[in-house]
Amino acid sequence: MAKTENNLKQAFAGESQAYQRYLAYAERAADEYKEGVYKLFQAVAESERIHARRHLSYLKGIRSTADNLREAIDGEALEFERMYPRMVAEAREEKQEGPEISFSHAKEVEKLHHKLFEEALKDPEKFPVRDYFICNACGYIAVGEAPDKCPVCGAVKKGFYNVVSVKSR
Repeated sequence: MAKTENNLKQAFAGESQAYQRYLAYAERAADEYKEGVYKLFQAVAESERIHARRHLSYLKGIRSTADNLREAIDGEALEFERMYPRMVAEAREEKQEGPEISFSHAKEVEKLHHKLFEEALKDPEKFPVRDYFICNACGYIAVGEAPDKCPVCGAVKKGFYNVVSVKSR
């Protein structure tokens, strides 16, 4: 199983990256008014998401909601405590201002993710259904309504979008 487990991990990473890449490509196609290509990238991205999720399930990576929340809390903490600070410092050292800003914004937003997951873990059964608004520039999440200005990157209110409810599958 050691080879298969390693292969599942590699496949999960590859499919997850392809999913994100194809969503980004779809956005570019939409920006260029190429609707047919946009829809193609959206469809293939969804297919890659399904592949990744199946691989993760065979890795036993999807557990109870409480276990998943604990894992998410640990992962977010790792990102804002160690990973992003190192990346910010290295980008600064190399005078790479764009990546430095991107890493800094992500670090701040990961703190919020951590806090939201901790809140959900307190009582997952009674965690309220709320509206979440995402800053399209930095990924900041506003609960309830979009702020006039993003507290992380300064984007204006119309740069936020609402996360839709669970869709049926």
